This record gives sequence, structure tokens and C-alpha cells, in this order.
Amino acid sequence: MATLGATFLSLVDRIKREDPGNERIATIIELLSQTNEIMEDSTVLEGNLPTGHRTTVRTGLPSGTWRKLYEGVPVEKSTTQQVDDSTGMLEAYSEVDKALADLNGNTAAFRLSEAMAFLEGLSQTFATAFIYGDTDVDPEQFMGLEPRFNTLSTDPTDSGFNIIDGGGVGTDNTSVWFVTWGENVCHFIFPKGSVVGLSHDDKGQVTLLDSNSNPFEGYRDHFKWDIGLSVRDWRGIARVANLDVSDLGTATVNLEDDMIDAFYRIRKRPGTKSIYCNEEVYRSLHKRAKDQANVNLTLDTFAGKPVVSFLGIPIREVEAILNTETQVT
Repeated sequence: MATLGATFLSLVDRIKREDPGNERIATIIELLSQTNEIMEDSTVLEGNLPTGHRTTVRTGLPSGTWRKLYEGVPVEKSTTQQVDDSTGMLEAYSEVDKALADLNGNTAAFRLSEAMAFLEGLSQTFATAFIYGDTDVDPEQFMGLEPRFNTLSTDPTDSGFNIIDGGGVGTDNTSVWFVTWGENVCHFIFPKGSVVGLSHDDKGQVTLLDSNSNPFEGYRDHFKWDIGLSVRDWRGIARVANLDVSDLGTATVNLEDDMIDAFYRIRKRPGTKSIYCNEEVYRSLHKRAKDQANVNLTLDTFAGKPVVSFLGIPIREVEAILNTETQVT
């Protein structure tokens, strides 16, 4: 049976190796992984910049020259380019009336139940940024996957080459993402010298103000998550785009063949591979996996949970992936 996290550290693994003084953060991350399947497989590394991570990408190789006797050859060199990926600061405050929190005699349990709502909300906001975050539109976020893979191309040196056209038109499309997680391919980043993961600061009892600026006693919690995405080698990511949601499960959408094409785009990149789709696509794939003659789609067990897999790669459900994507051209 396949095992996740055997090669690269996930975010949860990374937290478990932190200083014991970060126990509150570890608890938060453990809870967060229950609400966001992106956390199951992803790799996280400390950035080399205070605000993100700088990657040096090889853009050209020396080709060499066939030499004749008594003739020299020109001197060559490789070429590189530096790419900066920034992190965003996702924050929230929780405030509850002390009298309300103390009503049931278990203040900690009441505050945890409220914190869980914040974890779910921040998790959804993060997942949306992971897919659609665009710093050209919202500079306070981090750059997600969609802006990096949004134009079809037949040029193998262009990231658009890793977009498989599912044939859908209009604005009722969705996508399936193949991601290779690893230090040299794709990973999440946190700012240099900062704390990894979603931090929780229990401010304890504080004096709050109502809408008329009248004081009352309450409890305050602060949640903070500095995170970004670094795509060091776009060849480890593929997007099956233009999947018409209304045609899923019909002969119009040849989803498995499109996914095979995506698999072959990324298969040579080393790392932990994952597939991300929304519920509609996952449900369609699950139905196909019930056919025992289907050698591509199987029902496996990862970390004790049943998971649909494609060619041995676990498929993860991400609700943030829309059914209203416009056609990628």
C-alpha cells in the first residue's frame, strides 16, 4: 500500500520537529490538517528572504562544439534567471464575551469551538490563494497556481505546455491539478527567521469595547499565518483545464486520457505527487474507480483513510477549485 510523506516533510511533519515551545502552534496545525487536504502532502521550507524565497533557475545550457584538428572552439557558459516568490500574511482575531465563555464552566472548550471556526475559515482562504492567488491583482496575497498556468502553449519550454485542454468552453469549467512537492520543484515557504505554520496567540482576558465604546471583559485570540508558494520547476506541475462540469461522466469529457497526458508531463520530476480537484470531479473519478477493470483509477488507503488514486497518486478534494472557471486559451 502506498505511503505518504516517506520522502519529503509535510507541514505537519515540519511542525513536529520544532522547538517544544511551539506546542500551541503544533496543535493548531494538527487541527488544520483535518479541514484542508492540501496539508496532507505538501512540503514547507523556510524562505531565504525575509519576505519570501528567491530561486535561481537554469535557463540555458552550453551545447559544446564539434572540433576539427588544429581548430579551437568558442567558450560557452550556462545562463540563469532569478525568480522571487513572496509570502502573504493571513491574520484574524477572535473576541468573545467572558460571561458567555464561562457559562458552561468549561471556558477552554468553548474557546476551542470558536477557534475551530477560525481554522476552517483561514483554511478556506488559504486554499483559494493556493489555487487562484494573484499578486498582480491582490499584492497582499501570494502567487497561486492558476496565474502561473493560464495560457495554452505548444512550446515545451513554456509552462503553458503543461496545461492539458479538456475541451470545455464558456465559464462553467473546472480544473484538475497535478503537483509534485519537493525542495527543488514546488513547496510552500515561510519567511526567513519566522515561525512555521499557523500561530495562535492566546491574549487571555482583555477589556473590550462595545459599539458605543462601553467597556466589558472578554477573551481575545490572535491567529497569524505567514505563507507563500515557491514553484522552482514548473515542469513538476500540470493542469487539466477546461473541464466542462456539466459533461463530467459523459463521452464528451475524456478525463482519464487528459489525466494520463498530465501525468506524463510531470512524471520525471522527483518528489511527492498529489492530484487536486473539487467534489464534482472527485465524485466522478470515484465512480469510475469502482470498476475493478480500471487500472488507472483505484481505491487505496493513505494514512488510514480511503482515497481514490490515479496511477498510484492520491487524489485530494479541494473545495476552493471552482466550477466557474473561464476557458483557458
